[in-house]
Amino acid sequence: MISSDDDKMMTMAELLAQQENLVRVVKPGEIVKGVVARKRSSEILVDVGAKSEGMVDPKDLNNLSPEELDQIKVGDTIPVYVVSIENDQEEVHIILSLSQARVEKDWEEAERIFAAKETIESTVIGNNKGGLIVNFGQVRGFVPGSQLVNAQFGGPNKPERWNQLMGEKLQLKIIEVDRERNRLILSERAAAEEARKNKANIMVDLTEGDVRTGRVTSLADFGAFVDIGGVDGLIHLSELAWTRISHPREVLKVGDEVKVYILSVDLDQQRVALSLKRLQPEPWSQVFDYYEINQIVDAVVTKLTNFGAFARIDDRIEGLIHISELSDKNITHPREVVSEGQAIKVRIIHIDPDRRRMGLSMKQVEDKENWAAYKESSAGDTSEPGSEEDKETVEA
Repeated sequence: MISSDDDKMMTMAELLAQQENLVRVVKPGEIVKGVVARKRSSEILVDVGAKSEGMVDPKDLNNLSPEELDQIKVGDTIPVYVVSIENDQEEVHIILSLSQARVEKDWEEAERIFAAKETIESTVIGNNKGGLIVNFGQVRGFVPGSQLVNAQFGGPNKPERWNQLMGEKLQLKIIEVDRERNRLILSERAAAEEARKNKANIMVDLTEGDVRTGRVTSLADFGAFVDIGGVDGLIHLSELAWTRISHPREVLKVGDEVKVYILSVDLDQQRVALSLKRLQPEPWSQVFDYYEINQIVDAVVTKLTNFGAFARIDDRIEGLIHISELSDKNITHPREVVSEGQAIKVRIIHIDPDRRRMGLSMKQVEDKENWAAYKESSAGDTSEPGSEEDKETVEA
């Protein structure tokens, strides 16, 4: 069958119509995605699928940092804001904005977060007499002084005092979004209240004696804080190890994942006490599995007192080197012989698991005659040399 000229003309019309349908109709005020077609120092052309390419307003490029401009490459797909469309007899001029597209996207994200009632983290970038200014992408948000957790952190010189918060990151909730009036209001108090409610709900499920996995969030002189699924519990210094330690950093570091034992849960005060050592064998119950009288072991001096030096063995157990067992010489203080943190060798001369005490000797490590004499003189004597040790109980 031979096609007529009319059929051919209809076919061409259909093709033109189809081509026309492929052309996107863009409108001022909307955000569209386009492909960077050309990039120069003073202009960027973007193919937005319309009859002609759009041009990013040269003035708009000044709103972007050199680093942001460098990241834009020919062929990249980027969001752009349609500023205006001008028609003349020959072509259509589409003016675009990169910075405005980012601003509009941030407003859309703010509206989404507000509707979802989510908490965000934002950095303080300034202040005025009414409160703090925080960043939210390309949009500036405002935290009124009354919406700060420490609202009293002000007084007659609020701006000067609020300057101290510059650069601080705050947990915030969006409480008002008004794009037309350029108002984005946030609240630290609302975020803190929600955090308290969430914490209370989580704590209800915690039971004394439970074992949980958590992550170390911070260290303090008195202990370590561990996040156990949305609640920060405290491992007191005394609950970190069975041996004596002076700071949590000797056992843990921030970011460590650890298993912890829940000692107590205080719902009223919203406090959780945790323990690390309760999940480890109590060393004194197994002391004779590892040590025996007359054994020479490596140790580290942990503390000096007037009556002797404490030393830790294998990070497992701690014993006392009485001042009389530090040296053959007469000394008035252990610091004349040893210092804290020093690695030494000691001989075990006494073990009392019931009282959680171990007697050690430095001077008898090499002196076998001295050791024999001590063993003979102390036969039948269950006490350790020097009653001064009773001044301080040696417990892990």
